[in-house]
Amino acid sequence: MSAAANSLLVVDDEPDLRTLYELTLVREGYTVDTAGSVEEAWALLNERGFSAVITDMRLPDGTGLELLQRLEEGGRSEKAIVITAYGSPQGAVEALKSGAYDYLTKPVDLRQFRAVVASALGRATPPAPKAAAAPPLRRRTAPQAALQRLVGQTESMRQVHAMVGKVARSMAPVLVHGESGTGKELVARAVHELSSRGAGPFVAVNCGAIPETLLEAEFFGYRKGAFTGAVEDREGFFQAAQDGTLFLDEIGDLPLAMQSKLLRVIQERAVRPLGAVVETPVNVRIVSATHRDLGEEVHAGRFRQDLYYRLNVICIRMPPLRERAPDLPLICAALLERIAQDAGVTPAPTISDDALRLLAGHAFPGNVRELENLLQRALALSGGDVILADDLGLGDVGAPEPPRPDEAAAPPPVAPLADSPVPLPDDLQAYLDSVERDILVRALERYRYNRTAAGASMGLSLRQMRYRMARLGVTAGDGFADPA
Repeated sequence: MSAAANSLLVVDDEPDLRTLYELTLVREGYTVDTAGSVEEAWALLNERGFSAVITDMRLPDGTGLELLQRLEEGGRSEKAIVITAYGSPQGAVEALKSGAYDYLTKPVDLRQFRAVVASALGRATPPAPKAAAAPPLRRRTAPQAALQRLVGQTESMRQVHAMVGKVARSMAPVLVHGESGTGKELVARAVHELSSRGAGPFVAVNCGAIPETLLEAEFFGYRKGAFTGAVEDREGFFQAAQDGTLFLDEIGDLPLAMQSKLLRVIQERAVRPLGAVVETPVNVRIVSATHRDLGEEVHAGRFRQDLYYRLNVICIRMPPLRERAPDLPLICAALLERIAQDAGVTPAPTISDDALRLLAGHAFPGNVRELENLLQRALALSGGDVILADDLGLGDVGAPEPPRPDEAAAPPPVAPLADSPVPLPDDLQAYLDSVERDILVRALERYRYNRTAAGASMGLSLRQMRYRMARLGVTAGDGFADPA
């Protein structure tokens, strides 16, 4: 059943609210039908199709979730927008998990109401009045083009592809979980490109790389004169992502104070720049990512439970590379093609079977990012069109390291005190610092001074790695680039 363009169905049991919603939408150029119950709405849906359905959560003969379930079971194409009671995050999360495109809370802000409806129909702004021609829908990236960067044909990757295709249809917040270097940002970009926001901006933010004192200004922007050095107005990440997607990488690294501010923005859909007296509405979809177990972080008191529920509406797990060994040939081919293109090398080199077998036996704590660094180095050192096992340099990486020249001067490891003749250190802190510094240096050398991969191999985030390096005076080697 085809739906008429800009045709909407409003479902609410309160006549005054139905009239208010109808008048608001008619003035914006929409064709509106109304219903007061689930059965009345379903009867209208059986008669004809609509572009979207806007339904209250509580209805006389059921709930808005029941209507969503019927739409899903019937394979209907209508986008669904659910209106929930104020202060009911559980209802909003349940609606999004049930397939709703977006939700609104009572009392409904009409400006926000118009923006959400326009977004559901794939527009950044409401349609023109009926007398004028309606602006065209945004062009969405073809599914194959959006997903081709997520290389892999294993079952875990097929599940990722399927989830991306499903969640792209709604505004539901998405949490991408996976180890460092698995490609979480690629998932976020695919969700964005496949959605109706694909023509809008995609703003990626590494939450662990911003100093805590600058977080609020970077996220929400500021007005001229808000603080010393604020010589002009500046947009924040939320304003820059208007009508698009904001990707919050390593969301688990946000301090608690900033988590509280972020929760309010998500709930109110408005930001207040530093130095401003009024809030600015924002129409932004949130996709976040983390390598942490946020459930454990909540239990430990390091992450807000209410924010966790808001962000973790739909979770996509990005599998580590060690679980995707059959995908290695495809991933290597795709990475070599891109690396060769960036380096101006044509044609792209291939990789030998021996090299692939060597890679398959490597643990890859740095995941795809580590593999990319290995191939980039191999391409630079290889003299032919085929990358051989010797070009990878994994023999040295996987084997025990030879003694370092300065290891003889390092303090001996602490043995059990009861039966050990090893003397106790005179300065325990200095002793522990020297041991930690030696471990950091060896980890950095093993991973060619990639701080992200070195830290991940020891269970440290990039922020923790930077802190320890600064405290112990460890510097990265010259000539090595850190992709983070």
